[in-house]
Amino acid sequence: MVRTRFLSLSLAALLLTAMAGFAQSPVPDTTKPDDAATFSMDLDTLFTTKVTTASKFEEDLSGAAAVMSVVSKDELRRFGGITLGEILERVAGLNGTTSVIDNSLVSVRGDQTRIDGGHILLLIDGRPCREIVQGGMLSDLLQSFPVNILERIEIIQGPGSVLYGSDAFSGVINLITQKADGKSYHLSTAGGPAGASAASLEILYQQGDLNVVAAGQYHQMPQWDALYRSVQPGSPLVSAENTTLRDDGAGGYLGINYKGLSFMSSYTGLETSTFIDSIVGDVRTRRAFADLGYALKASKKWQMTFNATYTRVLLDVPQFPSIHRDSYQALLEWTNFITFSDKDKLTFGTLYDHIDGTETYFGVTPSEIVMHAGQSAAGFYLQHEHKLTADLKVIGGLQANKIDDISLNVVPRVGILWNPVGNFTLKALYGGAFRAPSLDELYLKDPGLIGSANLVPEKVGTIDLQLSYRSNHVEASIGYFHSRQTDSIVVDPTSFPARYVNLASDVVFQGMEAEGKYYIRKNWFFLASVLYQVNHEGSMSDVTPIPNLSAKAGASYLAANGAEISVFDAYQGDIAGYAGSPNPLPYAFHAVSVHGRYDLSKHFLKNNFSGFALFLHGDNLTNHQIWLPALGTFPLQTMPVVQGRTLYFGLEVWQKHE
Repeated sequence: MVRTRFLSLSLAALLLTAMAGFAQSPVPDTTKPDDAATFSMDLDTLFTTKVTTASKFEEDLSGAAAVMSVVSKDELRRFGGITLGEILERVAGLNGTTSVIDNSLVSVRGDQTRIDGGHILLLIDGRPCREIVQGGMLSDLLQSFPVNILERIEIIQGPGSVLYGSDAFSGVINLITQKADGKSYHLSTAGGPAGASAASLEILYQQGDLNVVAAGQYHQMPQWDALYRSVQPGSPLVSAENTTLRDDGAGGYLGINYKGLSFMSSYTGLETSTFIDSIVGDVRTRRAFADLGYALKASKKWQMTFNATYTRVLLDVPQFPSIHRDSYQALLEWTNFITFSDKDKLTFGTLYDHIDGTETYFGVTPSEIVMHAGQSAAGFYLQHEHKLTADLKVIGGLQANKIDDISLNVVPRVGILWNPVGNFTLKALYGGAFRAPSLDELYLKDPGLIGSANLVPEKVGTIDLQLSYRSNHVEASIGYFHSRQTDSIVVDPTSFPARYVNLASDVVFQGMEAEGKYYIRKNWFFLASVLYQVNHEGSMSDVTPIPNLSAKAGASYLAANGAEISVFDAYQGDIAGYAGSPNPLPYAFHAVSVHGRYDLSKHFLKNNFSGFALFLHGDNLTNHQIWLPALGTFPLQTMPVVQGRTLYFGLEVWQKHE
């Protein structure tokens, strides 16, 4: 185990060192002009990567007031991925994790103090898509959102509440969708052993100022068998149950733009397995999302957007705890962007938010409503960026948010961005964030768990230091972070029924992270990252079920004849504290994936408007069983996540009209 960890670290360190070395002497691009169209990556893109998430307006990645990673369209194509969760596990600073109901999660920088994704805000084209009863369930989005429609993914590692409010606590993930350029469609279908199957379709249409994109996706993971053992609290008896893991879902997306008017909508549905104490069951989640927006240019220097966003989430757990949830969030927002000069840019806005939810318990006859509540909030935010010199920029901002009877919350952001020499950038940032108590945490009256109406929002303050380098061929960064969480909302199991409370002690995270990407030429691409984090609550260390060490590395080659091959290895270290689990422990593992593709149309059709290709996508090539901590179990348990190798063999067909 020590040897495999050393090999993974050595590979990541070697790639990062090579990138830094090549930054001094970049290899010239010797690709023939006739071959340039073969490859999807323009080598100027790394140097001029544009992002919008950090400030809500387009800017260079090096000048963004946040520590960020970007999954480009080129990376999405090269390494593939059946689900969004699979793609995000390749991102620097992110780790896959699980819980008893929300069993497909990602953590940012080791933060997983909750049994859901409430510390991560997921955006679709900049608009929030929240679940508000539990407080941040993400599984359906991570497993069923149609990734085939994505242009890129922008990830903020760190707080983002100044611009985005609740849940933008330890990270923000922004899914940026494609826009049509002409008329085209792309269809893919695939299947594999143990019942694995997947299909996707996207249609893009542009006619004058009208731009329409539509996409759908379906997946079914292999139906693996697993033996799940459980221990009843206070009993020495161990029960065992043979179960077949279930993970299948479907999703769709529609986006329409006409001049300044925009509409987008998505649906994600997922059916998967739950492991709650000694009960093995199923959970079904469905989410509908819609946003209506209008962009207006008030003057040459002043632009504004108006948005009305609606999200509804349904959840059913037929077995224990036998619940049905129905909730929605309605959000009205007005955002302004003022460019005073080349030196000054201001973002400010205001919002009104209303949430409403119901939870029904079916463990008794007749069924009982154990939570029904609504809540309104209003907020104001601003962020100002000012260039002191050509090489030095300062930023400052805040969000003030008032939620019903909860006291006014104000979170700040300040920072300095400095270009000391050449293409190097030094960022020194401090940001605050909050997560408002969910409806269940405030008002639930379940037989075994009740809410507390006097809860206050969770808060975090994070310091970030990052040094980065960007050129046409190379992108590399190294950074340090320190986060202190206060008033964390947890379940107090010492009372009966158990009750949600604010934790009295702080939870502190700190660590180092490094990331690098390197294009030797347009066909060869390498990337690697390393995260080392530690955390503690009082005298207790490593209080989250995330390994201290993770390392990732990948390589990709695109040939001029239409052949493509990419390999990626995501290493996660051991997770301590689960020695008492009757199931396999969360040992260290390598998640090795491969994506291969062969464009047959280059040999048969000889045109740039239609084509077909064969592809292979495989995950967990080492064929290991992977068990991860089941957050929410007592005593602490593990749960099956991957029980074997996953392979998909598929066909793509496409056509485009300019």
